[in-house]
Amino acid sequence: MSSSTFFGQPRALANLFGVELWERFSFYGMQGILLIYLYYSAADGGLGIDQDTATSIVGAYGGAVYLSTILGAWVADRLLGSERVLFLSAVLVMLGHIALAVLPGLAGVGVGLVLIAVGSGGVKANATSLVGNLYDEHDERRDAGFSLFYLGINLGALAGPLLTGLLQTNAGFHYGFGLAAVGMAVGLVQYTLGRKRMPEAGREVPNPLPARGRPIAALVFAAAAAIVVLAAVTGLLSADRLSNVVVALSVIAAVAYFVIILSSRRITAVERLRVVAFIPMFLASAAFWSLYQQQFTVVTIYSDERLDRSIGGWEMPVSWVQSINPVFIIVLSGVFAALWTRLGDRQPSSPIKFALGTTIMGVAFLLFLPLAGGGPNSTPLLALTGILLVFTVAELLLSPVGLSLSTKLAPHAFHTQMVALFFLSVALGTALSGTLAQFYSADDEVVYFGVLGAVAIVLGLALGAAARPISRLMGGVR
Repeated sequence: MSSSTFFGQPRALANLFGVELWERFSFYGMQGILLIYLYYSAADGGLGIDQDTATSIVGAYGGAVYLSTILGAWVADRLLGSERVLFLSAVLVMLGHIALAVLPGLAGVGVGLVLIAVGSGGVKANATSLVGNLYDEHDERRDAGFSLFYLGINLGALAGPLLTGLLQTNAGFHYGFGLAAVGMAVGLVQYTLGRKRMPEAGREVPNPLPARGRPIAALVFAAAAAIVVLAAVTGLLSADRLSNVVVALSVIAAVAYFVIILSSRRITAVERLRVVAFIPMFLASAAFWSLYQQQFTVVTIYSDERLDRSIGGWEMPVSWVQSINPVFIIVLSGVFAALWTRLGDRQPSSPIKFALGTTIMGVAFLLFLPLAGGGPNSTPLLALTGILLVFTVAELLLSPVGLSLSTKLAPHAFHTQMVALFFLSVALGTALSGTLAQFYSADDEVVYFGVLGAVAIVLGLALGAAARPISRLMGGVR
């Protein structure tokens, strides 16, 4: 076992903590100003896109980030290993932010978001897999280690929107995008200096692709890229339908992945049952993220149009609202890590944690109901802050636990790709957040928040009722 020198965790966790912090700084810093960049008028420095189309783009982009974890995981498991893919993906992320900063108009948006989506997907799946490699299957430090890793994510998520929002307000959108590029460059330097400390398992290719299969794989990727380009050029892939397309792709990819893994001869009977146990958690996760990720669609519009952002005569940038959630996570992630460590094998099972997270997320949406029907500046900042606190509690019950669970339930031959399956649930939910946002309007808030909140609560209660049989399928994994 690795020596414990980073808050009681393996030393290599510090380097992964750092690269993820800076990648999230750049990711959330850019995303904090992306939606308003799309729908603000040219006079305000934006592109003047219709608001529904803008939310579709943001939802599709967010979903594509998580959808591309499949590509990053596949390349890691079949070609290069997790460590190399993590490094190369971080380079792509930096190049994407540079494109957003220097290329004007929709060209910069298109090139930048594609590069960032592919790169961030590779970073996400492989950083998580490398963290999982630091622990054996029954190491009780695992959930606490993932909670600390999650703290690094949210330190970056806190600082990114604050600084890019300030630059966007005072200098313009492209300066904010440029700062995101600088942040990723810092992360790359930091990671490069510590690469030698990464576990040797991260450099292994667990399921190498035979040499004869490589030309076929290259042709498949080239054909897929050609189809996407053709669809975009001919108008079939219109911006207002992008989130729906990513929803469909996420469903298809998830079904295909479950079928491939469950039918593989490379997994044991116990591993197969564990994958089956993951299916209801996948569905609950998708429902959770379809609400949670509306921070970047509906909650952003709500903050721009409904929230009273005046503080002593100064108006807070819209993007700063997206730093509220990371503040709570930074405060509470240590509490949750300590709680799981203290409880040890007495802590709630993963299905129960998932059920609680989904239910509480539904409650958070119901909390918007007393504020419904107000006009501009009608929602106090303190009220939205309280709602985002509930978002945070729900997130900490599900997201780091989901990351950890995917590594614990993963068959050996599909280690990184099982992590990608968890991120596929996030892809589906995130793309749905863009699709659902098109039904939001100030006039229909009671129906919008009420229905979505109630559905999430029902799903959470159903998962809680099924927790024991799911746990039996998990074969000793909690």
